[in-house]
Amino acid sequence: MSRIRFENVSKRFGGVTAVDDLSLEIESGEFVSILGPSGCGKTTLLRMLAGLERPTGGTISIGETVVNELAPAQRNVAMVFQTYALYPHMTVAGNIEYPLRKRRVAKNERVRRVREAAAVLELEALLDRKPRELSGGQQQRVALGRALVRDPAVFLLDEPLSNLDAKLRTHMRAELIRLHRRIGRTMVYVTHDQLEAMTMSQRIAVLRDGRLQQFAPPRDIYARPGNDFVAGFIGTPSMNFLDGRLEGTGSGRTFRCGDVSLPVGMLPLADEMPEPDRRVRLGIRPEHIRIDAEGEAARVNLVEPTGHETILVFDYRGNELVARMDGDVDIESGDRVKLAFRADKLRLFAAADGRRLNDDSTP
Repeated sequence: MSRIRFENVSKRFGGVTAVDDLSLEIESGEFVSILGPSGCGKTTLLRMLAGLERPTGGTISIGETVVNELAPAQRNVAMVFQTYALYPHMTVAGNIEYPLRKRRVAKNERVRRVREAAAVLELEALLDRKPRELSGGQQQRVALGRALVRDPAVFLLDEPLSNLDAKLRTHMRAELIRLHRRIGRTMVYVTHDQLEAMTMSQRIAVLRDGRLQQFAPPRDIYARPGNDFVAGFIGTPSMNFLDGRLEGTGSGRTFRCGDVSLPVGMLPLADEMPEPDRRVRLGIRPEHIRIDAEGEAARVNLVEPTGHETILVFDYRGNELVARMDGDVDIESGDRVKLAFRADKLRLFAAADGRRLNDDSTP
């Protein structure tokens, strides 16, 4: 069993709290991404799981064993670093074999496991090369192979694709997905890249300032963000926000922000906000804004064609809104258009603490 459990885990460095009372459970065989901005505590969390850092408080378990006091070598985990950390004087075969030599595994068994790992990662033709003779993607696969031969219960990956170019990152994402499906081991993947997390993970843990914001499948993270931070962090371009107030109740609710007035009575709320504090943030994703002759007037400030889509920046009654349209659009900066919103896709968040107000039945 390779289920991972963090229970009220904290890590402080002097007066700085890197991880703050975090509880999280990762199922055996699951691919989970730890996602967040720089400095949010995600790498510290991974290092505590690997045994490279000791938690200040709480417990970390792998399977049924609390591992707080166990040395890294006793945890049956393998870590793949951002910098690959290959030995330059060794061949590909030597790099992959090294963990087995350290464990004094018999030579015949070492050769067999190196060949198996090389076959899985398509490295058979490269076994006699040195790291300097490899591309970045090939070096990354060697680092994965070195982890794979150990046959660990848990793979830990610390931003392993961040040094690759965009095309190679796309290729390696697919390779990692296939590898996980093939071997079925628990993988914990740290990244600041939301696209990596969304495309590869079965669940995503979003961190901010060392605190867990949401832990859910990618679709729920995107469609049902737990708070305004998650909503704004996930998505490119990011969600648009308008700060205002709710007026009325039930089907007669209206959101007001300056000259903006939008009916939101169709949105079911988990809790009606009592007076007098009904300050809210309204969120709308760029793809849920459209040009509509029956909509409200707006001015086009910027047009960014990307080929498969066009990003438009509008001045909407004194508020800047970003929209995403499919394909090429016949619009230029300075044009005046009319905008409409997908009413069923609006999201409401409490201004005081950022929590999402839409109830869980909202699609």
